[in-house]
Amino acid sequence: MRTTTTIRMSLISLKRNPTRTMLTMLGIIIGIAAVITMMEIGNGSKTSIRTSIEKMGANSVMVMPGSMRPPGGARVGAGNAVSLIPADADAIGNECPSVGAYSPVVRGSGIHVVFGNVDWEPGNIYGIAPAYLDIRAWEIADGRAFTNAEVDANARVCLVGSTIVKEVFGGMSPLGCELRIGEVTFEVIGVLKSKGANMMGMDEDDCVFTPWTTLRMRVTGLRYGNATNTSSTIADSPGSKFAISGLALYPEPDSRITRDHLFYAKHTQLNQIIFSAVSVDKIKDATREVSQLLRKRHRLKTDQEDDFRVFNSSDFMNMLNQTSTLMTNLLLGVALLSLLVGGVGIMNIMLVSVTERTREIGLRMAVGARSRDILKQFLIESVVLCLAGGIIGILAGHGMSLLIEKIARWPIESSPGAVIAAVLVSATVGILFGFYPAWKASKLDPIEALRYE
Repeated sequence: MRTTTTIRMSLISLKRNPTRTMLTMLGIIIGIAAVITMMEIGNGSKTSIRTSIEKMGANSVMVMPGSMRPPGGARVGAGNAVSLIPADADAIGNECPSVGAYSPVVRGSGIHVVFGNVDWEPGNIYGIAPAYLDIRAWEIADGRAFTNAEVDANARVCLVGSTIVKEVFGGMSPLGCELRIGEVTFEVIGVLKSKGANMMGMDEDDCVFTPWTTLRMRVTGLRYGNATNTSSTIADSPGSKFAISGLALYPEPDSRITRDHLFYAKHTQLNQIIFSAVSVDKIKDATREVSQLLRKRHRLKTDQEDDFRVFNSSDFMNMLNQTSTLMTNLLLGVALLSLLVGGVGIMNIMLVSVTERTREIGLRMAVGARSRDILKQFLIESVVLCLAGGIIGILAGHGMSLLIEKIARWPIESSPGAVIAAVLVSATVGILFGFYPAWKASKLDPIEALRYE
C-alpha cells in the first residue's frame, strides 16, 4: 500500500469515533500544555533575574568591611568594621589589572531630604565617584553628572532619582534647586533615568547621589579605628576641625584624637568599594586580585581572616538562576508525568481499537495487505493522535501563560526550543506507546482474525 493511502485510511478510522479520539488526545494536550506553560514562566523568571542583575551592573563586584570585634565586646555583623579607606580604592584601580572602573561608596542611612515644606526619607543616599554611574549602569535623563574635580573639592552637588522628583519636587524639574540633605544644602545638577524596582521589589529610583567626600565630610561624619576591631563616631557635625597630621594608615585610637576632630579625607572610612572587571569572564580574576591586595595592604597574617567581604553579582545571578532552574525542572517533571499518563492512555485506546477492528484487519490481510502495512497504519494513527494533541497543547499552554501574565503579573518568555521539543516529544510518545498495539495488530493470523466475533 502507498503511504498516502495508509495515512488516509488512518484519518478515516480516527474520524469514525471523534469523541474517543478527543478523549484520547486529552492526556497529551494537558501534558504538552503544562510543559509549555512551565517553560515560558521559567524563561521569563530567568530573564527578569538577568535584567535585574544587569541594572545593578552585570560585571560589578562590591567590597564591604568585615565584622567588628571591639575589645571585650560581642562581635558586630559584617559592614561595621573600619577596614576600607579611599587609598584602598585607589590601590584597587591602580594595581589590579583585571579591574576596570572603581568607586568609593559612602552610605547615608536615616537621613531626610527637605525641599520647601516637603520632608522625605529616601530609600538610598549614596556618596559616590562619577565612575559609579557606569559600573551600575545608571544614565542621566536630565542635567549632568558631577565630576572628579567636584568630588575632590567636596562640592555640594547631587543627583536625584525619578521618585525623588515626583515625591519631593512635585514632578517639576529640580535642576538648579537647592535640596537640603540632613543639615547641608546641595544643588541638584542632574536627574537619573528611571530603573524601576529591583529583584527584591525595592524602588531603585528613590535615591540621591552626592560626591562621596561631601557626604562623608559634611553630612554623616567620620569614625576612627584600626583595620580589624574598633569603630566609634568621633564627629557628627560639618563644623568640626580636622585632626593633626602624621597618623598611620590604619591608626590605633590615640590620645591626640578627640571628639572634636576629624581625620583628613585619606583616613575616611568607606562603606563600600565597588568596581567592575574589564570583562565578564575576568570577574573571578579581579575578585582574587582585590582580595590578595587588600590582605597585603591591611597587613593580615596567614592565619587571620579577611577584614572585608567581597560580593560578586555574577555569583548572585548564578545562584538565583540555579534556584529558578530547579523550580522549573521540578514543575517540568510533574508535567512530563502527565505526558506519560497520556501515552499510557493512547496505548490503552489503541489496544481497544485493535480488538474492535480484528475482523477488518483479517479482511485486509486476506486481500493482500502485508504485516508492515498494518503496522504502519496503526503507528500513523497513534502518531497523528499525539501530534494533534501536541499542537493543541502548545496553543493551550501559550494561552495559559498569557493568562497567568495578565492576572498574576508574572513575567513570561516564549521558547521556540520548547515548542520544537514538544512536537518531537509528541511524535516520540506516539511511536513508543503506539508500537505495541500496532505490532500486535500486524501479527494477527488472517484466518483467526476473520473468525473473530
